[in-house]
Amino acid sequence: MEVILLEDVSKLGDMGELVDVKPGYARNYLIPQKLAVRASTGNKAQFEHQKKMIDSRKLKMRAAAVEAQGQLENVSITIAKKAGESDKLFGSVTSRDIAATLATEGIEVDHKKVMLEQAIRELGIYDVVLKLHAEIKATVRVWVVAL
Repeated sequence: MEVILLEDVSKLGDMGELVDVKPGYARNYLIPQKLAVRASTGNKAQFEHQKKMIDSRKLKMRAAAVEAQGQLENVSITIAKKAGESDKLFGSVTSRDIAATLATEGIEVDHKKVMLEQAIRELGIYDVVLKLHAEIKATVRVWVVAL
C-alpha cells in the first residue's frame, strides 16, 4: 500500500515522501496516528500542491532545532535518586526523567527525542544525546547523584 508521510517516521522515511508499506501497518498505525495518508490520485494531487508548505515547515523545524542545539550546548543537569551502598539506583533514570528535568530548567524537549540506549541504573556522569532533528543532535551532561 502506498502512503504519503505527513511526519518524519524513523526507519521509514521523511515528511512528504511517498513510501510503500504493508497494508496492516498503514491501517493500524500510520493513518490513525496521522503520520500518513493513503496515496490515492486525489491525495497525490493535493499533496503536490501542499509540498511547498511542507518544505517551508521543514525549514522552520530545522531552524528551531539549530536554535535549540545552541541552547543545549553547555547544559548540565543533576538528577537526584535514591541509591544503595554500591552506587546502584533503586529504580532508574529514564528519558522521561531527563526531559522533565530539562523542563524545570526552561528547556522543553519531548522525551522521545532523548536517545538512551537503556535506562541509567548507577550513579555517575553521563553524556546523553538529544535528537532534535533528523540531522541535528545535541549532547547534554547528566549528573546522577544520591538523595
